[in-house]
Amino acid sequence: MKIIVQKFGGTSVADADRLRNVARKVIKAKDNGYAPVVVVSAQGDTTDMLLEKAAEITDRPNARELDMLLSTGEQISIALLAMTLHAMGYPAISLTGQQVGIMTDESHTKAKIEDIERNRILSELNKGNIVIVAGFQGINCHNDITTLGRGGSDTTAVALAAALGAESCEIYTDVDGVYSADPRVVKEAKKIDEVSYDEMLELASLGARVLHLRCVEIAKKFGTPLHVRSSFNDQPGTIVREGIEMEKGRVVTGIAHNTNVVKITIKGVPDQPGVASRLFGALADREVNVDMIIQSASRKGINDISFTVGKEDKTLAVEVAQDLAKAMGAEGVEHEENVAKVSIVGAGMISHPGVAARMFKTIADTGVNIQMISTSDISISCVIDAEHTDRVVKAIHSTFIN
Repeated sequence: MKIIVQKFGGTSVADADRLRNVARKVIKAKDNGYAPVVVVSAQGDTTDMLLEKAAEITDRPNARELDMLLSTGEQISIALLAMTLHAMGYPAISLTGQQVGIMTDESHTKAKIEDIERNRILSELNKGNIVIVAGFQGINCHNDITTLGRGGSDTTAVALAAALGAESCEIYTDVDGVYSADPRVVKEAKKIDEVSYDEMLELASLGARVLHLRCVEIAKKFGTPLHVRSSFNDQPGTIVREGIEMEKGRVVTGIAHNTNVVKITIKGVPDQPGVASRLFGALADREVNVDMIIQSASRKGINDISFTVGKEDKTLAVEVAQDLAKAMGAEGVEHEENVAKVSIVGAGMISHPGVAARMFKTIADTGVNIQMISTSDISISCVIDAEHTDRVVKAIHSTFIN
């Protein structure tokens, strides 16, 4: 049995016409001899609408009940797509994460997949059914519904592809593939034909919104090829896989930017062993993901520690920092939301000196100040004022992408 997993995002299933368009793509795979397993997201802005309904009740909804609410969006999509396929003469069955047996840990709203039962899906495929699975959701050891966080349908699709030994996993979205920058910001952005897992991991973690970070991690771990392509045409997209031959002379593959950033600074921290461990250990205990970290040079026995988190974690991160600052006798805590992170990514940077200098000069030439810098073997990131984001991204793209 040749299994293929196809994932369709919320815009792809937003209305009846688009559901029929998705059904035609699934039918094409079926007619070409594949056994399709289809993962879908909630329609359009359904998840945002559900979050707004929760916010009308409380600004801090119970996490278990929030998962119960948000999981309904995908259930609507899978049932409608199954009905669409039935109407077009093809047998299909819709399954929730619980019915499939997508087992997760106990972290509500940010759950991680721990195991996937294959028997139900394989049984339905052997009956000739097209299997449609609700993305973004699973079930924990207490039989409670969990959700995987934003972009979790990508994670569901790749995890299913890995568990089922699928030949490939197609991620259908509203763009033609992975681009050298966000085409909404840089009109000259180029579609990338192939990109390595490591480069895609960096791009996803640094703000490129085409693929969810965890789905790329799973694809890399299990060697599952990904094909990112458009729901609205039949053109080839971007292949994500290991061991591709790098384009000759390609130093920088892409530019990513992220405005979902908050910079938090603890001022006047005593320069003592274990301070950083206490701070970031406390944040980890509260499941706050920290990105960039900078500690200033000691001055008269004190220093400042700055770090960045996503805006969704701002309130919790500030509370943790304030509690720790008070306990340590630090001067106080400041946070700034009007910041953005701009990054370049490319495996070719490893063997090409001077890339950082070119990036910093490009930003300087735009008259923008760099607040924070972080690097890895294949990426360089800078935090800047958010109001300059588009201008800086365009300038960096002009410098590095020919």
